[in-house]
Amino acid sequence: MKQHSKMCKLFLSGMLLACWHAWVFAAAWVDPSTLQRLAGDSSNDRLQAIQALGQSDMPGAATLLAALGEGKVRLSGDGRVLVLLEGSAAIDATTGDKVSLSGNEQPFMLNNRLRRAIQLAQATVALFAPESSVRLNAAIRMQKEVDPAHIPVMERALQREKDDRVKSAMQIALAGMQLKSTDPEVRLAAVKTLGASGIGAYQPALNALLEKNQAGQPTEPDARVRHAALSAIHQIDRHQALLSWAGNIFFGISLGSVLLLAALGLAITFGLMGVINMAHGELLMIGAYATYMVQALFKSWFPAWMNWYVIAALPVAFIVTALVGMALERTVIRWLYGRPLETLLATWGISLILMQAVRSIFGAQNVEVANPSWMSGGWTVMGGLVLSYNRIAIIIFSMLVVLMVWLMLNYTRLGLFVRAITQNRRMADCVGVPTGKVDMLAFGLGAGIAGLGGVALSQLGNVGPDLGRSYIVDSFMVVVLGGVGQLAGTVVAALGLGAINKIIEPFWGAVIAKIAILFFIVLFVQKRPQGLFAPKGRSAE
Repeated sequence: MKQHSKMCKLFLSGMLLACWHAWVFAAAWVDPSTLQRLAGDSSNDRLQAIQALGQSDMPGAATLLAALGEGKVRLSGDGRVLVLLEGSAAIDATTGDKVSLSGNEQPFMLNNRLRRAIQLAQATVALFAPESSVRLNAAIRMQKEVDPAHIPVMERALQREKDDRVKSAMQIALAGMQLKSTDPEVRLAAVKTLGASGIGAYQPALNALLEKNQAGQPTEPDARVRHAALSAIHQIDRHQALLSWAGNIFFGISLGSVLLLAALGLAITFGLMGVINMAHGELLMIGAYATYMVQALFKSWFPAWMNWYVIAALPVAFIVTALVGMALERTVIRWLYGRPLETLLATWGISLILMQAVRSIFGAQNVEVANPSWMSGGWTVMGGLVLSYNRIAIIIFSMLVVLMVWLMLNYTRLGLFVRAITQNRRMADCVGVPTGKVDMLAFGLGAGIAGLGGVALSQLGNVGPDLGRSYIVDSFMVVVLGGVGQLAGTVVAALGLGAINKIIEPFWGAVIAKIAILFFIVLFVQKRPQGLFAPKGRSAE
């Protein structure tokens, strides 16, 4: 009886001790045994502790790793690991409670070996983050790691994952790690997964399966795996070729959108008044510098609204360049109608004056116009093609500008006058249309649209005095190819030239692509001088 009572007491005490350990572990912020190794003096123990943190799904693991990487970890005299906060406060890594620093804590010393381990551990611990975007980025980063030692943590993360996109990225990363498995069935499945992924970074590893050793024997003993590796390489090649074509088309459309914004205003002025405005590129440049000035204003006076400075820059750039355009029309261009050579020379001189004025005000060096946060980054499609947000925004913006111009030309009084003058200037003048005023407003409208193009260009690169010079020739080619004064022709020509240019560039280079396009336009205009869409009225005469 006494022996039975003693056994019951031992059993109850064991159960209580197990429950106490389970409660302590559940309440812990980080595994206490891991913290004990982390606080030790041995570099190997610290390395193992960091690796354990990377494979932990406990709430404080990610925060502790980030603090280690930033040098914000202190070790107390009693062996506690503390994460620094602002002031004299810290977090006890064992419990996650906020504590005060005594001032006697020692910094956690790092070497290059531990820093590399921390970076890798941060990627693995992010596989268990609550946000799916963080887990997706971690899975994509782990695709570059082919160390079989990470297979257990990847399998554990994959079992818990519910998001299909993240799960697919994890499966690809796991397949890359399983290429060195001793089981041929596992290697075969991994090769098929990598081939279906289409990721070009895995081609060297797949090619290694087809190599032969010094004795002439294949390094991969299983013939099925070798055959699957060859098929996977062909799959990746096809996918990469498709990505290349899709990327060229996207960048071509974005280039065409920039050309459209640059040529749209020129199509109005050239089509309405027949003015060869060589200063049109400098109007683009003025719009870009207006964006720079608005950015500087927001940085100084409205820093909390910096993400929206581009929206504020649109009306500013339009008004400034429109005023400059109207001033040029009233002071110089109005006296040169009907004399194209004198107009070309005069506007070319004006372009030099505007560039020198900008150099005198802002300096000859380029200035930086930063993208707002909502235009930074990109959207990944087709497993590897990144569509940058700033280019997507420019494509949408150019379409909105075209819609605005079309509505203005077809549903406003100014648009009615512009169309009347374009068809027959003398008759419009006879029926009371103020042709001089309409010329000024139309020229201002074309200049304002160029200013909007300058805003778009500022989001693609640095802004400098020579910004517009590289777009003036292309703008004239777009106008001539599309048909002088034809809005639809300008849209088709701009997008078409942009796409063709980017498709030709990978094969012949940028210079030869430009020459080929110019040669094509010369031949096309020889056969069809009126362009894609034939103009009507005075412009056709």
